[in-house]
Amino acid sequence: MASYSRQPEITMQDVDGVMLRTAYWPGSDGGELPLVFFNGIGANLELTLALGDMFPDRAILTFDVPGVGLSPVTQWPYRHWMAARWARKLSDRLGFGSVDVMGVSWGGALAQQFAFQYRNRVNKLILCATSSGMTMIPGRPASLSKMVDTRRYTDPDFMRENFAKLYGDAADESAGDHIHGLRPPDPKGYFYQLLAFAGWSSLPFIRFLKMPTLVMMGDKDPVVPLVNGQILTWALPDARLHVVEGGGHLFIVTRAAETASVINSFLGERAGNAAQAA
Repeated sequence: MASYSRQPEITMQDVDGVMLRTAYWPGSDGGELPLVFFNGIGANLELTLALGDMFPDRAILTFDVPGVGLSPVTQWPYRHWMAARWARKLSDRLGFGSVDVMGVSWGGALAQQFAFQYRNRVNKLILCATSSGMTMIPGRPASLSKMVDTRRYTDPDFMRENFAKLYGDAADESAGDHIHGLRPPDPKGYFYQLLAFAGWSSLPFIRFLKMPTLVMMGDKDPVVPLVNGQILTWALPDARLHVVEGGGHLFIVTRAAETASVINSFLGERAGNAAQAA
Protein backbone atom coordinates (compact mmCIF):
# COMPACT_ATOMS: atom_id res chain seq x y z
CA MET A 1 0.00 0.00 0.00
CA ALA A 2 1.17 3.52 -0.75
CA SER A 3 2.09 5.81 2.15
CA TYR A 4 1.01 9.44 2.23
CA SER A 5 2.57 12.38 4.05
CA ARG A 6 -0.80 13.75 5.20
CA GLN A 7 -3.07 11.46 7.15
CA PRO A 8 -6.66 12.37 8.06
CA GLU A 9 -8.33 12.43 11.43
CA ILE A 10 -10.93 9.64 11.28
CA THR A 11 -13.90 9.81 13.64
CA MET A 12 -17.47 8.56 13.94
CA GLN A 13 -19.99 11.41 13.78
CA ASP A 14 -23.68 11.30 14.66
CA VAL A 15 -25.61 13.43 12.16
CA ASP A 16 -29.40 13.45 12.43
CA GLY A 17 -29.20 10.09 14.19
CA VAL A 18 -27.07 8.59 11.38
CA MET A 19 -23.54 7.44 12.26
CA LEU A 20 -21.01 8.49 9.63
CA ARG A 21 -17.33 7.51 9.57
CA THR A 22 -15.67 10.79 8.67
CA ALA A 23 -12.19 11.75 7.46
CA TYR A 24 -10.86 15.27 7.97
CA TRP A 25 -7.52 16.69 6.87
CA PRO A 26 -6.76 20.02 8.62
CA GLY A 27 -5.56 22.72 6.24
CA SER A 28 -2.67 25.16 6.37
CA ASP A 29 -2.97 28.91 6.88
CA GLY A 30 -2.55 29.63 3.18
CA GLY A 31 -6.09 30.88 2.70
CA GLU A 32 -7.29 28.04 0.46
CA LEU A 33 -10.93 27.10 0.87
CA PRO A 34 -11.81 23.69 2.34
CA LEU A 35 -12.65 20.89 -0.08
CA VAL A 36 -15.69 18.65 0.44
CA PHE A 37 -15.25 15.35 -1.41
CA PHE A 38 -17.92 12.79 -2.38
CA ASN A 39 -16.74 9.29 -3.31
CA GLY A 40 -18.05 6.74 -5.81
CA ILE A 41 -20.58 3.98 -5.20
CA GLY A 42 -19.46 1.41 -2.65
CA ALA A 43 -16.16 3.24 -2.17
CA ASN A 44 -14.85 3.48 1.41
CA LEU A 45 -12.79 6.42 2.63
CA GLU A 46 -9.55 4.38 2.65
CA LEU A 47 -9.66 4.90 -1.13
CA THR A 48 -9.47 8.67 -0.59
CA LEU A 49 -6.22 8.75 1.41
CA ALA A 50 -4.31 10.23 -1.55
CA LEU A 51 -6.42 13.40 -1.34
CA GLY A 52 -4.23 14.85 1.40
CA ASP A 53 -1.17 14.81 -0.85
CA MET A 54 -3.09 15.81 -3.99
CA PHE A 55 -4.29 18.98 -2.25
CA PRO A 56 -1.55 19.55 0.34
CA ASP A 57 -2.65 22.92 1.76
CA ARG A 58 -6.39 22.43 1.93
CA ALA A 59 -8.68 21.27 4.67
CA ILE A 60 -10.57 18.26 3.25
CA LEU A 61 -13.73 16.52 4.41
CA THR A 62 -15.16 13.22 3.22
CA PHE A 63 -17.19 10.41 4.77
CA ASP A 64 -18.47 6.88 4.25
CA VAL A 65 -22.17 6.96 3.39
CA PRO A 66 -24.32 4.52 5.39
CA GLY A 67 -23.50 0.89 4.67
CA VAL A 68 -20.13 1.72 3.09
CA GLY A 69 -16.78 1.31 4.81
CA LEU A 70 -17.41 1.38 8.54
CA SER A 71 -20.53 3.57 8.52
CA PRO A 72 -23.46 1.44 9.75
CA VAL A 73 -26.28 0.95 7.29
CA THR A 74 -29.44 2.94 7.96
CA GLN A 75 -32.75 1.25 8.71
CA TRP A 76 -34.43 3.08 5.85
CA PRO A 77 -33.28 4.29 2.40
CA TYR A 78 -32.07 7.86 1.97
CA ARG A 79 -32.05 10.37 -0.87
CA HIS A 80 -29.33 12.62 -2.27
CA TRP A 81 -30.76 15.70 -0.58
CA MET A 82 -30.42 13.97 2.80
CA ALA A 83 -26.77 13.00 2.21
CA ALA A 84 -26.06 16.58 1.08
CA ARG A 85 -27.52 17.83 4.35
CA TRP A 86 -25.31 15.44 6.33
CA ALA A 87 -22.29 16.88 4.52
CA ARG A 88 -23.40 20.44 5.26
CA LYS A 89 -23.82 19.67 8.98
CA LEU A 90 -20.38 18.02 9.11
CA SER A 91 -18.96 21.10 7.38
CA ASP A 92 -20.62 23.34 9.96
CA ARG A 93 -19.05 21.36 12.81
CA LEU A 94 -15.62 21.96 11.30
CA GLY A 95 -16.30 25.67 10.94
CA PHE A 96 -16.36 25.63 7.14
CA GLY A 97 -17.99 28.60 5.45
CA SER A 98 -17.46 28.73 1.71
CA VAL A 99 -16.15 25.47 0.25
CA ASP A 100 -15.02 23.92 -3.00
CA VAL A 101 -16.81 20.68 -3.81
CA MET A 102 -15.59 17.62 -5.69
CA GLY A 103 -17.38 14.41 -6.61
CA VAL A 104 -16.40 11.25 -8.48
CA SER A 105 -18.86 8.98 -10.32
CA TRP A 106 -21.83 8.39 -7.95
CA GLY A 107 -20.33 11.08 -5.76
CA GLY A 108 -20.49 13.50 -8.68
CA ALA A 109 -24.27 13.32 -8.49
CA LEU A 110 -24.13 14.04 -4.76
CA ALA A 111 -21.74 16.94 -5.42
CA GLN A 112 -24.26 18.45 -7.83
CA GLN A 113 -27.04 18.03 -5.27
CA PHE A 114 -24.93 19.67 -2.56
CA ALA A 115 -24.04 22.53 -4.91
CA PHE A 116 -27.74 23.09 -5.62
CA GLN A 117 -28.92 22.99 -2.01
CA TYR A 118 -26.09 25.16 -0.69
CA ARG A 119 -25.10 27.09 -3.81
CA ASN A 120 -24.37 30.29 -1.88
CA ARG A 121 -21.64 28.41 -0.02
CA VAL A 122 -20.07 26.56 -2.97
CA ASN A 123 -17.19 28.44 -4.56
CA LYS A 124 -16.14 25.97 -7.28
CA LEU A 125 -17.36 22.55 -8.38
CA ILE A 126 -15.29 19.64 -9.73
CA LEU A 127 -17.10 16.72 -11.36
CA CYS A 128 -15.07 13.63 -12.32
CA ALA A 129 -16.28 10.64 -14.37
CA THR A 130 -19.91 11.46 -13.65
CA SER A 131 -23.21 12.37 -15.27
CA SER A 132 -26.50 14.20 -14.83
CA GLY A 133 -28.07 11.13 -13.22
CA MET A 134 -30.66 8.73 -14.60
CA THR A 135 -30.70 10.77 -17.80
CA MET A 136 -27.14 9.61 -18.52
CA ILE A 137 -25.92 7.78 -21.61
CA PRO A 138 -25.13 4.28 -20.26
CA GLY A 139 -21.77 2.58 -20.45
CA ARG A 140 -20.76 -0.74 -21.99
CA PRO A 141 -22.88 -3.72 -20.88
CA ALA A 142 -19.77 -5.84 -20.28
CA SER A 143 -18.43 -3.28 -17.80
CA LEU A 144 -21.77 -2.63 -16.13
CA SER A 145 -22.32 -6.36 -15.57
CA LYS A 146 -18.94 -6.59 -13.83
CA MET A 147 -19.85 -3.56 -11.67
CA VAL A 148 -22.67 -5.48 -9.97
CA ASP A 149 -20.47 -8.52 -9.28
CA THR A 150 -19.65 -8.37 -5.56
CA ARG A 151 -16.37 -10.23 -6.17
CA ARG A 152 -14.81 -6.91 -7.16
CA TYR A 153 -14.86 -6.07 -3.44
CA THR A 154 -13.93 -9.45 -1.99
CA ASP A 155 -11.56 -11.06 -4.51
CA PRO A 156 -8.38 -9.07 -5.31
CA ASP A 157 -7.43 -11.50 -8.11
CA PHE A 158 -10.85 -11.05 -9.76
CA MET A 159 -10.44 -7.27 -9.57
CA ARG A 160 -6.91 -7.35 -10.96
CA GLU A 161 -7.94 -9.59 -13.85
CA ASN A 162 -11.00 -7.51 -14.69
CA PHE A 163 -9.77 -4.03 -13.78
CA ALA A 164 -9.29 -2.87 -17.37
CA LYS A 165 -12.66 -4.28 -18.47
CA LEU A 166 -14.37 -2.73 -15.46
CA TYR A 167 -12.84 0.72 -15.56
CA GLY A 168 -10.91 1.10 -18.81
CA ASP A 169 -7.67 1.71 -16.88
CA ALA A 170 -4.53 -0.42 -16.72
CA ALA A 171 -4.09 -2.46 -13.53
CA ASP A 172 -0.75 -0.88 -12.59
CA GLU A 173 0.73 -0.16 -9.13
CA SER A 174 -1.77 2.61 -8.39
CA ALA A 175 -4.62 0.27 -9.29
CA GLY A 176 -3.15 -2.29 -6.89
CA ASP A 177 -3.33 0.24 -4.05
CA HIS A 178 -6.98 0.82 -4.93
CA ILE A 179 -7.74 -2.90 -5.01
CA HIS A 180 -6.15 -3.58 -1.63
CA GLY A 181 -7.88 -0.57 -0.05
CA LEU A 182 -11.38 -1.82 -0.88
CA ARG A 183 -13.79 -2.83 1.87
CA PRO A 184 -16.92 -4.74 0.82
CA PRO A 185 -19.99 -2.54 1.39
CA ASP A 186 -23.01 -3.81 3.26
CA PRO A 187 -25.32 -5.30 0.56
CA LYS A 188 -28.26 -3.26 1.84
CA GLY A 189 -26.09 -0.12 1.95
CA TYR A 190 -24.99 -0.70 -1.65
CA PHE A 191 -28.62 -1.19 -2.67
CA TYR A 192 -29.55 2.05 -0.90
CA GLN A 193 -26.90 3.89 -2.93
CA LEU A 194 -28.38 2.49 -6.13
CA LEU A 195 -31.86 3.39 -4.92
CA ALA A 196 -30.82 6.97 -4.12
CA PHE A 197 -29.59 7.33 -7.70
CA ALA A 198 -32.79 5.87 -9.15
CA GLY A 199 -35.01 8.63 -10.49
CA TRP A 200 -32.46 11.35 -9.63
CA SER A 201 -31.34 13.85 -12.27
CA SER A 202 -29.63 17.22 -12.04
CA LEU A 203 -31.11 18.49 -15.31
CA PRO A 204 -34.17 20.11 -13.64
CA PHE A 205 -31.91 22.35 -11.52
CA ILE A 206 -28.56 22.36 -13.29
CA ARG A 207 -28.95 25.90 -14.65
CA PHE A 208 -28.94 27.16 -11.06
CA LEU A 209 -25.35 25.90 -10.61
CA LYS A 210 -23.65 29.11 -11.68
CA MET A 211 -20.34 28.51 -9.87
CA PRO A 212 -17.28 27.82 -12.07
CA THR A 213 -17.23 24.08 -12.75
CA LEU A 214 -14.54 21.73 -14.01
CA VAL A 215 -15.82 18.55 -15.66
CA MET A 216 -13.15 15.84 -16.03
CA MET A 217 -13.80 12.73 -18.10
CA GLY A 218 -11.71 9.86 -19.42
CA ASP A 219 -12.13 9.19 -23.14
CA LYS A 220 -11.80 5.43 -22.48
CA ASP A 221 -14.33 5.30 -19.64
CA PRO A 222 -16.58 2.24 -20.21
CA VAL A 223 -18.83 3.00 -17.21
CA VAL A 224 -19.68 6.70 -17.74
CA PRO A 225 -18.92 7.53 -21.39
CA LEU A 226 -17.38 10.87 -22.34
CA VAL A 227 -20.64 12.14 -23.87
CA ASN A 228 -22.06 12.48 -20.35
CA GLY A 229 -19.38 15.02 -19.50
CA GLN A 230 -20.15 16.87 -22.72
CA ILE A 231 -23.82 17.05 -21.70
CA LEU A 232 -22.88 18.42 -18.28
CA THR A 233 -20.56 21.00 -19.80
CA TRP A 234 -23.29 22.13 -22.19
CA ALA A 235 -25.95 22.33 -19.47
CA LEU A 236 -23.91 24.05 -16.73
CA PRO A 237 -23.77 27.87 -17.05
CA ASP A 238 -20.02 28.21 -16.34
CA ALA A 239 -18.28 24.91 -17.08
CA ARG A 240 -15.26 23.63 -18.94
CA LEU A 241 -14.45 20.08 -19.97
CA HIS A 242 -11.05 18.45 -19.53
CA VAL A 243 -10.65 15.11 -21.28
CA VAL A 244 -8.06 12.74 -19.82
CA GLU A 245 -6.75 11.11 -22.97
CA GLY A 246 -6.53 7.35 -22.53
CA GLY A 247 -8.14 7.67 -19.12
CA GLY A 248 -10.77 5.26 -17.86
CA HIS A 249 -13.32 5.56 -15.09
CA LEU A 250 -10.71 5.67 -12.31
CA PHE A 251 -8.32 8.19 -13.83
CA ILE A 252 -8.27 9.97 -10.46
CA VAL A 253 -6.40 6.86 -9.20
CA THR A 254 -4.40 5.73 -12.22
CA ARG A 255 -3.59 9.28 -13.41
CA ALA A 256 -3.46 10.93 -9.99
CA ALA A 257 -0.64 13.41 -10.72
CA GLU A 258 -2.29 14.67 -13.92
CA THR A 259 -5.68 14.89 -12.22
CA ALA A 260 -4.30 16.83 -9.26
CA SER A 261 -2.42 19.23 -11.55
CA VAL A 262 -5.52 20.04 -13.60
CA ILE A 263 -7.74 20.49 -10.54
CA ASN A 264 -5.23 22.60 -8.60
CA SER A 265 -4.77 24.82 -11.64
CA PHE A 266 -8.54 25.27 -11.88
CA LEU A 267 -8.91 26.00 -8.17
CA GLY A 268 -6.09 28.55 -8.33
CA GLU A 269 -7.78 30.63 -11.03
CA ARG A 270 -10.17 33.57 -10.67
CA ALA A 271 -12.50 33.85 -7.73
CA GLY A 272 -15.42 31.50 -7.75
CA ASN A 273 -19.08 31.77 -6.90
CA ALA A 274 -18.79 32.34 -3.16
CA ALA A 275 -16.10 34.99 -3.48
CA GLN A 276 -18.10 36.86 -6.12
CA ALA A 277 -21.19 36.76 -3.91
CA ALA A 278 -19.19 38.14 -0.99
